[in-house]
Amino acid sequence: MIPVTLVLIAAYDAWSTSLIWVYLGLHGTYTLCWLMKSRLFPDRTWEQYVSAQRGLYTFFGVSLYLVVPWLIVSGNSGTPEPWFVGLCVALTVFGVFWHFAADMQKTTSLQLRPGVLITDGLWGIVRNPNYFGELLIYLGFTLLAVHWAPPLILLYVTVTEWVPNMRRKDRSLSRYAEFAEYERRTKLFIPYVW
Repeated sequence: MIPVTLVLIAAYDAWSTSLIWVYLGLHGTYTLCWLMKSRLFPDRTWEQYVSAQRGLYTFFGVSLYLVVPWLIVSGNSGTPEPWFVGLCVALTVFGVFWHFAADMQKTTSLQLRPGVLITDGLWGIVRNPNYFGELLIYLGFTLLAVHWAPPLILLYVTVTEWVPNMRRKDRSLSRYAEFAEYERRTKLFIPYVW
């Protein structure tokens, strides 16, 4: 995201466009933090071999998020009010907390209590706190463009990738005797809502 966004800024001579620097600060920092997280407490699902087809699908899927910086530098985005920019920053920061804290809790729990269903902490509120965090992060990014396309892309990714992954994980976790009770008292994706 960082080099491509910088190329877009240069290509459109958008060096003085404040909103692109807010976007780059948020998404660029998240990218660097994610790379550090993947080294310090990696998610095993990202460490597995995938087919070339799946790898390309993922690469191009993630590349869809480049619509946001393009909309901003090309002048095709809306102009958000300062309070709205603050809201986008807040969504992203809260999302980073949920995503990284959930992944750290999962990593630590699996190391200290292998084979035990994680039902406390953030996982005691919602069964997929990491995905909830990612939703907040990408909402913060996509809303910055004040355009209909980026939220539609996020909705597409959520419906076609994230929700099916959550459903698959629930089926896998149903092997634990306590899963039925855990499922009853928690939400799938959005705390206290769904």
